[in-house]
Amino acid sequence: MSLKIGVIGTGMIGQDHIRRITHVLPNCEVTAVSDVARARAEAAAAKTSNAVVHDDAASLIAADNVDAVLIASWGPAHEEAIMPALAAGKPVFCEKPLATTQEACLRIIEAEVATGRRLIQVGFMRRYDAAYKALKATVDSGEIGAPLLFHSVHRNASVPQDLYTSDMAVSDTMVHDIDVSRWLLDDEVARVRVTAAKPNSVGGKLRDPIFAVMEMRGGALATVEVSVNIGYGYDIRGEISAEKGAASLGESNPIIVKSSEKFSGRVPADWRERFIDAYDAEIAEWVVAASRGGSTGPSAWDGYAITAVSDAALKAANTGEAVEVSLIDRPALYDK
Repeated sequence: MSLKIGVIGTGMIGQDHIRRITHVLPNCEVTAVSDVARARAEAAAAKTSNAVVHDDAASLIAADNVDAVLIASWGPAHEEAIMPALAAGKPVFCEKPLATTQEACLRIIEAEVATGRRLIQVGFMRRYDAAYKALKATVDSGEIGAPLLFHSVHRNASVPQDLYTSDMAVSDTMVHDIDVSRWLLDDEVARVRVTAAKPNSVGGKLRDPIFAVMEMRGGALATVEVSVNIGYGYDIRGEISAEKGAASLGESNPIIVKSSEKFSGRVPADWRERFIDAYDAEIAEWVVAASRGGSTGPSAWDGYAITAVSDAALKAANTGEAVEVSLIDRPALYDK
């Protein structure tokens, strides 16, 4: 039986998910789409077998030919799409962020808890990347002992100067590093500090690069370098330093070429190239869970906790001070 998916938001990432569902993954199909720009939704629907274009998220969610909802609209619109989906009991895949404020995240958590089951998966795809999964498995195996430090590097070749702001280095970029830090170290962030380095001259007036230090509740540290105008490509790095050893992400190149007294390998051009397999894997897993009436993977709790850390990191970046991260007690629904 094929899972009938309604897609809300048909911009770049929404279109990529539609392609993935239509041409890559089994047992699922796009049956409905909506977007604030109807022409864009119509163009996306034309690339599917029989998707119906809806004028708004509410009518799409209520449609009989929609079993589950994939939300790829802009962040401020997420809550208004998630709430009716929860009320309808339909599984949701929501691209990050879960919502743009902690208050909105908590309203979503309250509504999901009231249903008595997990219905939301949030799109933090690094957990589905083969290298990150191997790093997590190594940590969990105990082979290198208890993790003490996690070093994360997030480098973009460039960002659009007219659209990208200094705050987005945290709220849009570093959130992935926050997620994998919590996941790899299996802990919540207690406090965070953010320091700006000497500005990259090609970044205009952006605060770029930045360096963050997150103190985890259990005492481990996670450090994050975010550079968004590095020039040479999209470079993601990570290393765990533990009590009895260390483990790091491998390069994505299948080979290293040596010639003319040099060695080299290719650096991915952008996030789509680097994580395309991870995107496939996360949606594939969600389709299986949604077909059974639920969701898996990063939860609404993760979305809320990451938003809380992001807010604290933005405050730390703007004040130069260490900022505490305060979370509510985690509802039992999200216990492992």
